[in-house]
Amino acid sequence: MSSSTAPVSSAPTEAVPTWAIKLLYDGECPLCVREVNFLQTRDAGRGLVEFVDIADDAYDPAAHGNIAFETAMGRIHAVLPDGTIIQNVEVFRRVYEALGMGWVYALTTVPVIGAIADWVYGLWADWRLRLTGRADLATLVAARNQRLACTPEGRCQVD
Repeated sequence: MSSSTAPVSSAPTEAVPTWAIKLLYDGECPLCVREVNFLQTRDAGRGLVEFVDIADDAYDPAAHGNIAFETAMGRIHAVLPDGTIIQNVEVFRRVYEALGMGWVYALTTVPVIGAIADWVYGLWADWRLRLTGRADLATLVAARNQRLACTPEGRCQVD
C-alpha cells in the first residue's frame, strides 16, 4: 500500500485577507457611524470592507497597519490587503469602489477636483470633533491612555 503525503512546510502561512479594504473609523462620531451603517448595508455581509472602530479600547494599531489611535482620529485611514495605508478622500473613493459605487467619488480622480476634495475633507477633519460635540483630540487621547492604564479590577497606574 502506497501512501502519499503533501510536504510539510515549516514557513509560516500568512492568511490572505478576504476584504478589499479595511476602513478605520471613529465609532463615537455620530456622522461617522451613520456613514459606516450605510456602507455596511451596501456591503450586505459580503465582507468586502472590514470595519474597524478605532474608538474601541481594544483597538490595536499593530493589527491595523500600525496606525496609532491619535493618527487615526486625526484623519480617516484605511489599509489595503497588501498593507498599503491610504487616507483622506482616497479612503472614501476606494471603499465606494469596493462596494460597486465608485461613481460617487469618480470626480475626485480629476487632479484639481481631487485636491479641492482633499482640502474640504481636511477642514472637516480639523473641525469634526467640535462639530459633533466632542472633546479635542489631545483630551480624547489622554482619556484613552488613562483608561488603558487601568486594570479590569479598576486599579489604575499613576504616571
